[in-house]
Amino acid sequence: MLPNDFRLPDFLGEIGPKLPQRPWSGALCASLELARLTRQLDADFSFLDGRSVRIIVEDLGARATVRYERGHFRPASAQSEADVSFRASLASYLTLLRRTEDPDTLFFQRKLRIEGDTELGLQLKNLLDSIEQPAWLARLLA
Repeated sequence: MLPNDFRLPDFLGEIGPKLPQRPWSGALCASLELARLTRQLDADFSFLDGRSVRIIVEDLGARATVRYERGHFRPASAQSEADVSFRASLASYLTLLRRTEDPDTLFFQRKLRIEGDTELGLQLKNLLDSIEQPAWLARLLA
């Protein structure tokens, strides 16, 4: 488990934005599609249809942008404006995945920021909070 004050080396944040962002988006889409197809992520995402979501890992300089269209997650351009963006450090995202902190706590501590269509962001956050974490993911993150 990472300590709360965990920080990646600064140079990663400097070179991260200079690297291609498409692989981050592709990996996130592949993960979401696999989870959806295997019913690990069994939820109604229709409210996202035609909308794009960006995940920004600040200390890595990484940006993953996905679009939900006709029932599938697809990579989207990192250059275009996303409907909603989530911005946090790697350590903050890991605490969310481990469910050792809830998103509201991180939001009010300003460790997680939602930018753009905040109503859409809150709807997505609430949906993801309601999904039970698969046992394999809990074991992986332990």
